[in-house]
Amino acid sequence: MSLAPAVEITPVPEHGRRFTARRAVRLGDVDASARMRFDALARFLQDVATDDADDAGMDGEFGWLVRRTMVSTVRSPRLYENLVLTTFCSGYGRSWAERCTSVTGDRGAHVETVSLWVAIDPTSFRPVALDHRFHDVWGETAAGRKVGPRLQIGRPGEGAESRGRWPIRVADIDPYRHTNNAAQWAAMEELLGLDADRRGRAEVEFVAPIEVGHDVELLATPVGGAGVGAWLAETAVDGPPVVLTSLRFTPAESA
Repeated sequence: MSLAPAVEITPVPEHGRRFTARRAVRLGDVDASARMRFDALARFLQDVATDDADDAGMDGEFGWLVRRTMVSTVRSPRLYENLVLTTFCSGYGRSWAERCTSVTGDRGAHVETVSLWVAIDPTSFRPVALDHRFHDVWGETAAGRKVGPRLQIGRPGEGAESRGRWPIRVADIDPYRHTNNAAQWAAMEELLGLDADRRGRAEVEFVAPIEVGHDVELLATPVGGAGVGAWLAETAVDGPPVVLTSLRFTPAESA
């Protein structure tokens, strides 16, 4: 049976475990126009997922690596805006789970997100099957909805152009010894620039870890109107670049 890809925003359920956190948008989270950056929002999503697991007493039961995230922006959060983030499990598979997080603000911010996370053994870092520990805590809101791990953004075509080398900063390396997923969202900010409208759908897929020592370049190609597809790819000595991360932005009028 073909499982649905994890691309659907589902509404906050009325029953089951829903975890709510509050965050304020600070100076280090915004760009020159005082709009919250995608990489800062990704950190908030990462933190609220961790806080949910801690609150449920599941800290250390599983490790989690994000595979894919989609952010649908109706209105971007702004500097000093107070945000409410409500997160819940919206689907699962053998070794992965889908998490939706709804973000609203006291100045009108509205962002809906969905991420696919792979469960790993905290010691070996290898994928592990979800068991009763997971389903006892998060199973009710998923309501039996099965999702697959299939990625949605294809490889770069012949029209993809290099935007230059993408630096790997020591500050972005996490305890898994690779570039943290939130830091990679900075590539989306570089692609869109300061003045672009962020309303629409932004997607990032993590194909393979970006590690210290990788020689990475940013490739990009237009995708209809103001949309863009992009890839962080390792330069190969012989052959095409090896895709490590895929990105795509679809403006609101096309989403």
